[in-house]
Amino acid sequence: MPFGEYDYAMDDKGRVVIPPAFREFVEDGMIITRGMEGCLYVFPLDVWKRLEEQLEKLPLTDAPSRSFVRFFYSGASKNRLDNQYRLSIPQPLRQFAALETEVVVAGAPNRLELWNPQRWNEVLSEVQTSPPKPELLENFIA
Repeated sequence: MPFGEYDYAMDDKGRVVIPPAFREFVEDGMIITRGMEGCLYVFPLDVWKRLEEQLEKLPLTDAPSRSFVRFFYSGASKNRLDNQYRLSIPQPLRQFAALETEVVVAGAPNRLELWNPQRWNEVLSEVQTSPPKPELLENFIA
């Protein structure tokens, strides 16, 4: 599972270096798509396949389910690291996540997250001032 956070510059072609600690995690290819809170999610192909199986089970007759699937799939892009370990981020996804020159690459369970540094700091600050409800943490801290 990838963990940690790293600050990287994005070049003028929308490429960002994936940190050495995360390279093995995505070495076989990845799917990059819209994430929650305005970030991008990067899933290794095997994780994406499991996620896709769950999304396919959502009822087609349920409007919120259709909207979520649309949100996730319409921005998805299959990708591989280039020889310099860079990920090329499509322009619509860069725009969605407000990525311009600096990118925070953060580890999370089963995925990487790409953040605009200002949004990243806002999300971290929010967690510190409004932590999760105690019942969400009861099995986390023994």
